[in-house]
Amino acid sequence: MSLSILVFAKQVPDTANITGQAMKEDGTVNRAALPAIFNPEDLNALELALELRERYGGKVAVCTMGPPAAANILRRALYMGADETILLTDRRFAGADTLATSYALACAARKYGSCDLILCGRQAIDGDTAQVGPQLAEKLDLPQITYVESVEWVRKGRIRAKAQIDGGYEIIEAPTPILLTVLASSNAPRPVGAKRLMQYKKAVTRSELSARHGGRDYEDANLLAAEEEGLRARGLWIYEWGVDDLEADARHFGLAGSPTKVKQIESVVLTGSGTKDVPPTDEGIRDLVHELIEDHILS
Repeated sequence: MSLSILVFAKQVPDTANITGQAMKEDGTVNRAALPAIFNPEDLNALELALELRERYGGKVAVCTMGPPAAANILRRALYMGADETILLTDRRFAGADTLATSYALACAARKYGSCDLILCGRQAIDGDTAQVGPQLAEKLDLPQITYVESVEWVRKGRIRAKAQIDGGYEIIEAPTPILLTVLASSNAPRPVGAKRLMQYKKAVTRSELSARHGGRDYEDANLLAAEEEGLRARGLWIYEWGVDDLEADARHFGLAGSPTKVKQIESVVLTGSGTKDVPPTDEGIRDLVHELIEDHILS
């Protein structure tokens, strides 16, 4: 058997380097003020997809929605072993909350075509909602297994996976096609392969190819069309889809399709209120523990 696997990934701001300019006045993230990285748990989803392809054969495609610069994480996906990549980029996607994001991703999944598995990271570090994966499954009318630690097997149109729950784990069997959200603890993502980096570092999107030639109108440029054909043949083409390519209702994309509105932004600064010396004795430690229990810091 062989599997067709579609992984949804996200380029996110590095939340370990937050500054005062991290948010705009309208409540959206100021992505230009922060370094951009591959969302960590999406790397775990990609690693799981690659491991399943190694076990069963097949193809792994990776799709992301973001600005043109999000093509960088798609190149990294190619370096790691992905077979095909897709960039959803259009100004009309901007400002999307989880509802509008899952709508766009669902449209992309339908355009991509049938697949056995759709994999997502559990959540993105710039939102921490863990909503997009389940919303995407709902829009595609697919079963879902969330908080996946591992996949035991896939066969005869069924899958068995180990999922984390409060206080332990559960083993779930379900039919495919199915959507899984993957935990960071599920695996250790493989490093970029040096040979693949050399092979795919020239992979480009339509916009990048056009910009390389001075931004000339793509449709009327025979030279660019010929170069695209060559890149496709060598597997160096990153598909680029906009709102019009998805043939969907544009009112459901981006800020226009997002019912979530940020009412207020408040910067919280944590400061120490004082210090207390604890004598390095058994009695001093007992007194400290007793005080922490009284303040409900320890239970």
